[in-house]
Amino acid sequence: MRFLLFFPILLLPGCIGLGYQVGSRSLFGQDVQTIYVPMVEADPTRRHLAERLTEAICKRIEERSTYKVVGRPTADSILECRIVEKNQRVSLVDSFNDPRQKSGELTLAVRWRDRRSQDLRQFEPLAWNDRTSQVTASDAMVAEFGHSLLTSEQNQIDRLANQIVGMMESPW
Repeated sequence: MRFLLFFPILLLPGCIGLGYQVGSRSLFGQDVQTIYVPMVEADPTRRHLAERLTEAICKRIEERSTYKVVGRPTADSILECRIVEKNQRVSLVDSFNDPRQKSGELTLAVRWRDRRSQDLRQFEPLAWNDRTSQVTASDAMVAEFGHSLLTSEQNQIDRLANQIVGMMESPW
């Protein structure tokens, strides 16, 4: 019985010897070590939104990936983001025509470039090279349940940061 418990542990060195990787290192490519993330581009009225987005993206890269975020443009790669669209609309009204539920949507244009002029992504669904990919996050805000525009916006920011880091994963 104990042999069955230790059998997977005995196979692990053999798998590593064959080139298999274990843990988060297997999800992200090893050709890039550092990423520079400049401030998200936004119009002047959304300055604080751009700062919060940049901070969330940097934190999520550090948490979930093997890449190191650095503060210099001489990094291995550059992740550029620009706010394309920010919408807010009423999705539900009560019998007095007062808004009961609003939904917000935030869209970013994202480009991940390798400074050594190599394509970081070569498969079509996520065109990373010199073309721009768009990511969108939405969230519903119901004031009666304690939601506010700020919490809804923060949920959108967190979803966008997760999507961006998910797009950095190596294809299977």
